[in-house]
Order: sequence, then structure tokens, then C-alpha cells
Amino acid sequence: MSSKNHPPIIIVRKRSGDHDEAHGGAWKVAYADFVTAMMALFIVLWLLSASEKVQKAVGGYFSDPTGKGRQTGTTNSGAGETLTLNRQDLQHLKEKLEQVLRQIPAFQHMEKQIRMTLTTEGLRIDLIETERGLFFETGNPKPSEAGTGLLKTLASELSKLPNKVAIEGHTDSAPYGRADYSNWELSADRANSARRILMESGLDERRISQVRGFADQRLLTKDDPTNPSNRRISIIVRNTGLDEQEEATAQGQAPTPKGQAPAAK
Repeated sequence: MSSKNHPPIIIVRKRSGDHDEAHGGAWKVAYADFVTAMMALFIVLWLLSASEKVQKAVGGYFSDPTGKGRQTGTTNSGAGETLTLNRQDLQHLKEKLEQVLRQIPAFQHMEKQIRMTLTTEGLRIDLIETERGLFFETGNPKPSEAGTGLLKTLASELSKLPNKVAIEGHTDSAPYGRADYSNWELSADRANSARRILMESGLDERRISQVRGFADQRLLTKDDPTNPSNRRISIIVRNTGLDEQEEATAQGQAPTPKGQAPAAK
């Protein structure tokens, strides 16, 4: 066959380095950014679908990565906000207590005197006095009939929970009028009276965490120190694990994570 019937064969040689020289490693950087963005997206989606307990635990780490914590509650330090892991449970308890209290016949006369708030320490239940004295008679450490009945109702509900309970007594700034008995004694005695009624009504003694008397040092109405609303009893359903961390802090030890054995000495 003649070579005239076949077109000439043309071989094109390309240098493999031309493509790399033109783009270098830029594609690797772009790919790494893409992977990082996807990972961040998946983390955000996971957090959005996670429980409130997990969300608060993650948020607590970024708020306090050193684990030293910030001031929390009324008299406690070093626990940090990561302890508010059962906030959702306490919110449910708040709603349940409100429903139970509404069933008390005299509740309509004391509704404005009962305040429930969620704090970093837990669920705070304030029994706020009126001018004539609703839960305690003026100057008297013994609860009134209404105060006793309300404390018994609270005890029946609190006894169903595993949380520790703290009790506080507060007074206004009006002097008590006796040299041997001041607002300090009165606030502490009222808190102790509330403790006794709670225990007599079914609350386990081991559930009582603290009994505090603050006198007039923590006023609700600071611009009116003698206002009756400053006289109150506060019952705090404490966050789970708070007492253990406070005890460890008081002993100069790092708090032990739940489920982990303490370090050997």
C-alpha cells in the first residue's frame, strides 16, 4: 500500500509540569477550607438537635475553658455555670409547683407573695411577706398557719426529687428591738423553723444542704430597706452536683467529674 493513502501521524507531547506550575497547591487550600466548613456545619447541626443539657455543657466549656468557674448562686463560688445541666428539669418542676399551689384554697390570697425564679444555683422559691405578716407574724420566728400549710405542700413535692435543698431567711432593715436578739437571729430562726416543717412533712434530712440567715443584707427592695417585701423565706432546689463541687472546692481539691474516681493522694 502506498504511504500516500495514510495521513501523517502527529505526536503532541505535553509537559506534565505545566498544569502544576500554573495552579500550584491552591486547590489543596481550597479543599481544606471546604472540609473545615463542612465539619463546622455538621457540629452546628448536631448542637441544634442535641438536648439542652448537652448544649449547656458545651457552652459552659467555651465560657469557662479553664474550669475555674464564676460566682454562682448566693454564697457559692467556683462552681461555674456548667452546673445548670438540669435547668430543663427545674423548669418542669417550677410549672408543676405552680399547678399544685393553684389547688390550695387560700392561694388566691398569697399568689403575689410567692415568686419562683431559675438561677445558677437552682430553682428559688421566695415566700415574700406582707405588711401584716403572711407566712410569719411580724417579729416572730414561728410560721403562721398559712406559712405552715404552704411549707407542707412544698415538702410533699420536693420529697419526690433527688436534689438538695437550701433554706434562707431574710428580714428588712428595721431593728428588732432587743439587745440580745437581732435580725440575724430572727432570719436564721425562721429558716430553721421552715426546715423543721419540711422535714416533719416528709423531706429527708439528708436532702437539707444549708440553712442560712442573712438578716437585712440581701434586700429585694434596696431603695426601701424597711419594705415588708424584704422579709421572706427562700427555698432553693439546688442543681445536681453543686454541693459536691462546693465541698471539693472548700477542701482545696479540683472537682471530680461525675463517674470518675478521685485521684489518688
